Amino acid sequence: MELKQLQADVHVITDPHRKEKNQYESEERDSLSLTISKMPCKRLNLCEYETHKLVRIQSVRLGSLKWTFNGVILMFICIVMFWNKEYQEHDYVVSSVTAKVKGVAMTSLPDVGDIVWDVVDYSGPSQGKNSFFVVTNVIVTKNQRQGKCPEVPPYGKVCWTDKDCVKGFWDQNSHGVQTGACVKFDVTQKTCEVSTWCPIETKKTPPKPALLASAENFTVLIKNNIRFPNFNFIRRNILPEMTDSYLKHCQFNRRTDPWCPIFRLGDIVQEARENFSEMAVEGGVIGIQIKWDCNLDGFLRNCLPKYSFRRLDEKESNRTLYPGLNFRFARYQTEKGVGERTLFKAFGIRFDVMVFGKAGKFSIIQLIIYIGSTLSYYALTTLFIDWLIGTSCFSKEARQNYSEKKVESVQDRQQCILCVSFVDENHIRVVKRSHRKSLQQVKPMSVHPFKDDIKHMSAMAGVLQKGHIIDKLPQALTRPSRPAWCLCGCCLPSTHPQEQLCCRMSRGRCITTSSLFEQLVLSRPLLEAVLLYREPLCELTEGEQGTNALRHCAYNQYITWRFGAPPRESLPVIPSCSVWRIREEYSSQDGEYTGMRPSRTTSPQSSPNT
Repeated sequence: MELKQLQADVHVITDPHRKEKNQYESEERDSLSLTISKMPCKRLNLCEYETHKLVRIQSVRLGSLKWTFNGVILMFICIVMFWNKEYQEHDYVVSSVTAKVKGVAMTSLPDVGDIVWDVVDYSGPSQGKNSFFVVTNVIVTKNQRQGKCPEVPPYGKVCWTDKDCVKGFWDQNSHGVQTGACVKFDVTQKTCEVSTWCPIETKKTPPKPALLASAENFTVLIKNNIRFPNFNFIRRNILPEMTDSYLKHCQFNRRTDPWCPIFRLGDIVQEARENFSEMAVEGGVIGIQIKWDCNLDGFLRNCLPKYSFRRLDEKESNRTLYPGLNFRFARYQTEKGVGERTLFKAFGIRFDVMVFGKAGKFSIIQLIIYIGSTLSYYALTTLFIDWLIGTSCFSKEARQNYSEKKVESVQDRQQCILCVSFVDENHIRVVKRSHRKSLQQVKPMSVHPFKDDIKHMSAMAGVLQKGHIIDKLPQALTRPSRPAWCLCGCCLPSTHPQEQLCCRMSRGRCITTSSLFEQLVLSRPLLEAVLLYREPLCELTEGEQGTNALRHCAYNQYITWRFGAPPRESLPVIPSCSVWRIREEYSSQDGEYTGMRPSRTTSPQSSPNT
């Protein structure tokens, strides 16, 4: 009857966290492992699947915070997706540009008279691809003939005699080739004579105001043809709805007519935030930018040019050695059988047309790529909540509990982590095994609160109610020689540092003198009930095999009683006094014991002593 009562309560005395299952589950697992091990794909890990371990926290506050953050992240992803059109496939523009300038101006030049300038006169030579030039100011040197004349200082060498001049000499600053003669330039100095077009141009500073300042009223028609090859889409800036009559009267205005391809030069310079009259004196470079931002999706189709303007060169004369833009050209004529020319040094504005563009069209592949790339943003919620749990917003117990559930520590293969429990402390110490220092003196790596085994405590209460506890205290066994590390007086010496452990941290009564030690650890009926609970059909014999089983069961009973649920990846160590008390009760016939052999692969509930 007593054995049946103990068997009824033994489920609480045995460890509920033990890794061993019942015999049927063990056999089924072994059978499955054997089947998988026979598969050839086992070596290549083709028959395995790995997934992440998740920890679910039942908390209204954290749950609300998680969904709030996820909602904000989702809103951000959607806004960026629609704003930048991340769901589209894109292609870049290929374009060509032509320009046609129109306008007529009249200037009155000193010693020349009135000159009418049309598009042939003021356009000048070609300035390159996608650009055009308009003359705004000139310096005129008329009636030049091939001959000999003194070089103009400072380009000509100042001389005193013909010996100072070298016949045939010239350099990049010369207006001609030296004849070897030193001639009078003016009343104060002489220069080397050169063979060139005479008279030489002497005026260097352009007139102010600019002679062709009226060029700001000229107009230019810019024709821009674009193509997006990937979409086979073609368009030009002269839109399909524009008619011939419209083009004859329209003029670009950012507010009233932003798509007209005809521009007034003065408006272009003004849009670039420059003054045409000032810029016309020395010239410069203006950039005309045409941007195509096209959406080719169905009813949202939109592809219109957007014009912008800016100055490209440095406009301040004191910041550059050669400000503005100029070039020279000549008009030739014959006077009395002698060839002459009129030299023009033209200043003007060059307009560079630059085309940029990108077209987008819906693509399911791009949408999937964008969604996949943004899923990582949700990890920010996890990072933030994990950080929040680790702060003072939560109690120390809650932080430690979450850390133990979330993080599973894997110790170094070269290390052995042990845990010890002292009867005069209410916590468990986690220590690193030392090969030199006794385990009693090793400083703890960490300290963990004792986790009571509720089932074990209820079973103990049941045992007490059934009257299995005797009131008298067990007699402490005297030891002939007490080691220095022993504080209870019941330990035996050992040469192994990991076995040098007492049940106390300060001097006092040994745990083996407790009545509960007698009943929970040494009681033969209780140990037999535990063994039958684990293996209901086992036969309890009186020989060496039965004694060994009882001794090992007593070890496990002590671990469950004093350690509860040990910290992960740690091996509980039984004090020397308790080990020898168990061995004295259930001794080996030959009196030899293996002793503690810590194993990195041993279950925490396994007995470390044999």
